[in-house]
Amino acid sequence: MSYWALNAFFLAAVALVALAAVMTGRSPRWRPLALAAIVLLATTAVFDNVMIGIGLVDYNPDLISGAFIGIAPLEDFAYAVAAAVLLPSLWHLLGGPDRATGSDRSTGSDRSGSSDA
Repeated sequence: MSYWALNAFFLAAVALVALAAVMTGRSPRWRPLALAAIVLLATTAVFDNVMIGIGLVDYNPDLISGAFIGIAPLEDFAYAVAAAVLLPSLWHLLGGPDRATGSDRSTGSDRSGSSDA
């Protein structure tokens, strides 16, 4: 199985979770997500090239596409994209605290520690 085929399974699962978040009206804000993805992709480019350059990891040339960023195969960046989309989508879908109000959407409780009494 090629690395792109393996990535397709992960990216399809990520797309389903992100779609579920959008369809339920609990999707993350996409601008901060895009900014985080850019930072994550840049750091992935640096560290993957270092790890490959020092021989920490290696790839079977028969299983990669042949497209590279530096010496890192392009397929290696799918995990960074998956993480940047999956984690915020899951956070919002599963009812993480709403940063705008400081309350937990799943319980309606105030997470700031203040009391109304």
